[in-house]
Amino acid sequence: MKKSLIHLPVRRREDLHMITRLIHRYLSDKCEMVILFGSYATGKYVEYDERIEYGVPTRFRSDYDILVVTNSRFKKEVINHILKNKVAEQYYRYKGDPDRRSTTSIQFVQESINDLNKAIDKRRYFYLDIKKNGIMLYDSGNYKLARLRKLNYTEIKELAEEYFQDKFEYGSNFLYDAQSNYEREKYKMAAFYLHQACENFYRAILLTYTLYAGKEHSLEELSQQAKSNVLEIAQVFSRDTEEEERLFKLLEDSYIQARYNRSFVVTREDIDALLPRVQLLANLTEKHGRQRLAWYDSKIRPGRKKEA
Repeated sequence: MKKSLIHLPVRRREDLHMITRLIHRYLSDKCEMVILFGSYATGKYVEYDERIEYGVPTRFRSDYDILVVTNSRFKKEVINHILKNKVAEQYYRYKGDPDRRSTTSIQFVQESINDLNKAIDKRRYFYLDIKKNGIMLYDSGNYKLARLRKLNYTEIKELAEEYFQDKFEYGSNFLYDAQSNYEREKYKMAAFYLHQACENFYRAILLTYTLYAGKEHSLEELSQQAKSNVLEIAQVFSRDTEEEERLFKLLEDSYIQARYNRSFVVTREDIDALLPRVQLLANLTEKHGRQRLAWYDSKIRPGRKKEA
């Protein structure tokens, strides 16, 4: 795991050092690790006062995502109370912004070292992403993070099925919400929900095939990653003409603009063109997801665990 914050501006590094000291102060006998993850770890963060996404000024600002690892299973509500009401409050006072209006917020996740290592051992993609891209801000040295191990096909199938069902259900629900907004002539929100449906369908493919998907919201990147596993989904957004390119860009931009830009225009005709494409993506996701799960089943020999 990385340890350097050199990619961040000095003021960001100062913030994170202060947050780490506060965590250690209030959880000194419990805290074993403090790990920065998310956009500030990867360098893909958005600063409200310095950046505009998709040409639209928004109130969006990336948070500091912090994983606090404790040495045993303390009640999460107790730890979270300390993190929220002591650590965060002291940090906001240190920044001179008790109302939190101009200060980067902190989002805490808390896990015991045993639960964290079990999640890594089982290849839970959220925690794999933290291990892969996170930055260690504090390490007591008392524990080690679990190493990745090969899963047998029984374990792979169980995890892939869980991921598939979860993401496919989310995608289907978002598609339903898009259709509902379309019927009510709320075309901008229909576009937003279509974006969310696509994002979840692409993630369903990635997770079912690889057990991993990052936090990327870009349909461009997600579709490219998913196509490496299921080439057939390339037909959903072929983008061979200017109109196809325009529709895909509109869908991509709707993640931000449909919510925050009053001048962003989505027409009924746009949704008429996008809905069947997203429905096709849903159908292909279900088809190939179930085929992949059946393939895992074929690799499981009765009474024997076969390594991947």
